[in-house]
Amino acid sequence: MFEKQARHYLLLIVLLLGVFFLAKGDVLSGQLWGISTQIWLWIAVAIPVLHQIAVALLWRAELYHHKMTECFGDKAFSVFKIIFTILFIGRPLTIILLAISNMNTLMLDPTLAYAVALLLFLPFAYAMYSVFHYFGIDRAYGIDHFDPSYRNKPFVKEGMFKYTDNAMYKFGFLILWAIALVFLSKAALLVAAFSHLYIWVHFYFTELPDINHMYGDQNKEPA
Repeated sequence: MFEKQARHYLLLIVLLLGVFFLAKGDVLSGQLWGISTQIWLWIAVAIPVLHQIAVALLWRAELYHHKMTECFGDKAFSVFKIIFTILFIGRPLTIILLAISNMNTLMLDPTLAYAVALLLFLPFAYAMYSVFHYFGIDRAYGIDHFDPSYRNKPFVKEGMFKYTDNAMYKFGFLILWAIALVFLSKAALLVAAFSHLYIWVHFYFTELPDINHMYGDQNKEPA
């Protein structure tokens, strides 16, 4: 597990360096509420980093050591959901604020940008519908880390999950790209790319090892 965590942090450093070297010129132009785009950009980067590290630490504290249950009893999962939700909402919210601060820096015809944003929004919307309607919001939060009974439930093969096991990560993050395109923001586009790449770091080095521990089958989809 230590090796997986080390790889996680190494790849995170690589991604952060990528953002640092690409954040120049028009990417940093603009301001919102007297706060520079540069500051908004790093806030928008910090939120997914905090989110994914917090999830990794709390999931594993519960899965391997039952620490959340020790601290909060039968409210452990509810406490986790509150923390998760606050950070999760912060992801699109900070990208929107960043995009407003840096709007109209992407030299793309607005009609084309809006059309592409719509094309990205459609699979995002169907993926989210599939999560709520078929997958279940508690499973999306990772309740199987808290409640072993969920590990006996069959994996979902309906809606978007009929076509891919990991609809949330493949299509759920398209909304961040769509936001960047709607506001024609280079900075928001950069953070969308960072967030989408970093969620796969989370999957391969946190979620997949947990799945293998819980289910003992590397070919099963993430809960």
